[in-house]
Amino acid sequence: MKEIIVNQEKVIIRKANQYDSKALIEYLNIIGGESDFLTFGLGEFGGTVEQEEEFIKNTLKKDNSLFIIAEVNGKVIGNLNFSGGPRQRNAHVGEFGVSVLKEYWGNGIGEELIRYLINWSKNSGIIRKINLRVRTDNKAGINLYKKIGFLEEGVLKRDYLINGEFYDSLAMGLLID
Repeated sequence: MKEIIVNQEKVIIRKANQYDSKALIEYLNIIGGESDFLTFGLGEFGGTVEQEEEFIKNTLKKDNSLFIIAEVNGKVIGNLNFSGGPRQRNAHVGEFGVSVLKEYWGNGIGEELIRYLINWSKNSGIIRKINLRVRTDNKAGINLYKKIGFLEEGVLKRDYLINGEFYDSLAMGLLID
């Protein structure tokens, strides 16, 4: 667990648990409509509380997966989900997604979530590389990832299709040594 202060509010960053499921579904349904940079849009998340509980339980069982949330006064305002590979040959590498409620953008919460992941990875004894994909037009996201140390690895053409328009994504990675 980690605590930071943002706009005189205490933000707690901690591992998710199955009791967060309902709040996470509500959060995901809100953020889906706040940004086109996510892999899902408004109303597209579609999971049930029970499915989310099962997903969290399964994530917590794995030594190479992490699911964390940022909360203010019990309200989920951000999350990060990292999954490592399922087999011995790729268990050391995984990909993450991160999001923050729009009203909290620009306060360093996303960066804190990613730094938590990096610290966890360094102490995991398993994770040796963190991957991500970000839309090539998400300049703020790309700048943040570069600031933290991620390197560009390639462009994936037509990786997203939103409202009939294709968008490319940038593959980025961070080596954990």
